[in-house]
Amino acid sequence: MPRSAPEDSPALRQSIIDACLEMNRSGINQGTSGNISLRIAGGEMLITPSGIPYEAMTPEMIVRMPLDRGPDAGDGQPAPSSEWQFHQALLAAKPEAMAVVHAHPVNCCALAVNHMAIPACHYMVAAFGGHDVPLADYALFGSSELSAHVVATMANREGCLMANHGAICTGDTLARAMWRMAELEHLAATYIRARSIGTPKLLSPAQIDDALAAFAGYGLKQD
Repeated sequence: MPRSAPEDSPALRQSIIDACLEMNRSGINQGTSGNISLRIAGGEMLITPSGIPYEAMTPEMIVRMPLDRGPDAGDGQPAPSSEWQFHQALLAAKPEAMAVVHAHPVNCCALAVNHMAIPACHYMVAAFGGHDVPLADYALFGSSELSAHVVATMANREGCLMANHGAICTGDTLARAMWRMAELEHLAATYIRARSIGTPKLLSPAQIDDALAAFAGYGLKQD
């Protein structure tokens, strides 16, 4: 059963900024190319503003908007991230998701520009909800077409690569979504390295099913 969405608060907004800063500190993102959203009570979301350096961001700059319509240019808020459409669509389509994290990690991007998904090369693939980490088709950033591709690809997954673009992860908490993004970048690096020295030996569907069952009770899910 999905957890209740939190109320908007300065602390919740600051948690988004802190996560953005951590993405850049850890090397899984660069500049302002990444963006984060959180579901809040009342059928709304908080999302990072467009083009503002994370170091200059304040809680008041985080944009609040509904999950069922676009931004209101006259509401006095900064413009939301240019990728607000897939954030909104994922939260609307996945009621168990409380957070969406999008970034441009270099190894994920390297696979994405080659239009390569990540197969069952490691049991950590199961952390993303299935037997692979799939690849969403390319469309222009910020477009409704890209949003549709992402939502379709993520229907039964908690993470995906985006062709010629980057990566997205969801989670039932922001901590869980951030953990997945870091793990996805490490998984992408591992797969690339493994391909450079041979042909990776893939796990069987039954072995991934066992890992999926084990991840169902993994500690971070509790918070």
